[in-house]
Amino acid sequence: MLCVIALSCETKRNQKSTSTIARLKQGDWLATLMVQDNEQLPFNVKVLNDNSLTIHNDVEVIKVDEVEIKGDSIWFQTPVFEGYIDGLINKSGTLVTGSFIKPSLDRVVPFTMQYGEAVRFPGASTASENVSGNWEAVFSPDNEADRYIAKGTFRQNGNLVTGTFRTTTGDYRYLQGVVDVDRLKLSTFDGAHAFLFTATVAGDSLSGTFYSGNHFKEPFRAKRNPNYELPDATSLTYIKEGYDGMAFSFPDANGNMISLEDDRFKDKVVLVQIMGTWCPNCLEESKYYVNYLNEHFDQDLEIIALAFEYAPTPEKAFVSIQRLKDRLGITYPILLAQYGTEDKKLAQEKLPMLNHVLSYPTTIFIDKKGAVRRIHTGFNGKATGDKHVAFKKEFETFVAVLLDEQ
Repeated sequence: MLCVIALSCETKRNQKSTSTIARLKQGDWLATLMVQDNEQLPFNVKVLNDNSLTIHNDVEVIKVDEVEIKGDSIWFQTPVFEGYIDGLINKSGTLVTGSFIKPSLDRVVPFTMQYGEAVRFPGASTASENVSGNWEAVFSPDNEADRYIAKGTFRQNGNLVTGTFRTTTGDYRYLQGVVDVDRLKLSTFDGAHAFLFTATVAGDSLSGTFYSGNHFKEPFRAKRNPNYELPDATSLTYIKEGYDGMAFSFPDANGNMISLEDDRFKDKVVLVQIMGTWCPNCLEESKYYVNYLNEHFDQDLEIIALAFEYAPTPEKAFVSIQRLKDRLGITYPILLAQYGTEDKKLAQEKLPMLNHVLSYPTTIFIDKKGAVRRIHTGFNGKATGDKHVAFKKEFETFVAVLLDEQ
């Protein structure tokens, strides 16, 4: 079904329209994705002109410069990620209806966008509860196989709420929403992740549901705990007994097989980044690495990324990789370690020396003698506030130690 939809969208965009070109009204828009249980996932959009718009999640501003309007059709795609919006504009330029489409995953989510609304959850009533503070959370608490822990950190002003959930594998981005009487509602959209959290608040407890697009949902529970902290990110992934260290050989876009034995990595500190172009936390980590390399270009430091892609073919996977490199100005090699799925169990089979691949991203720190000195699981992005600042300080300090060694 998706193939038909995607093909018709592609055909529609490429056809020459004889009708008057529609114009989106400039200003604030409220976009909405329809998820499960008839729930709506809202996010804020500001239309700048016919060729650009911005998506807003709390303080995060995502600039979208790939916008096509032909006749009454509109198509736009966020930077890096493959997901795109395809829709129709009404005659007054105040309403867009269509779909959010992720072709490689066969996912289509109903989408609308309404002009003139700047409030993320319109109609919310005065809050009777306050969720400010730290929360000890468990997702899928009654399913041992899927159960995982998280830390929620929220700030509430009136009935408006911002913050994030941080897990052992990374954060759930910039969440923004409300407490509607005793009902917490938080959402985010970045072109890859479409997340909605709803929960009933009862004093120091939360009980709710996490929705990812319209394909997945799971329950979660949380209790207020000002002293709660997640396990140390450097303790979760390690080299298994019987292995000397990291070893791999994967292709680059030119078909060259690249390994740590290559001359460019000898006698240097090497960071191996396990990532995917579809992963927002990987994107944010990659931005940080690019900036770090630009500021420390004269160091004996190399970064090499291993991409685990859900694109169905190597050719499409490398298109996504090149898109990421072009958008971020990445100069370090990104090798294709896996395509067709981002399954972590299969990823671990490609890197059998690791006890598991728990998270995209994961960074492996290798010293000048080729020894693995640290493995950092996940990435604390800017949405985590102090944790992001602490990560950067720890990263830069540890890399400096490795670089000073002979």
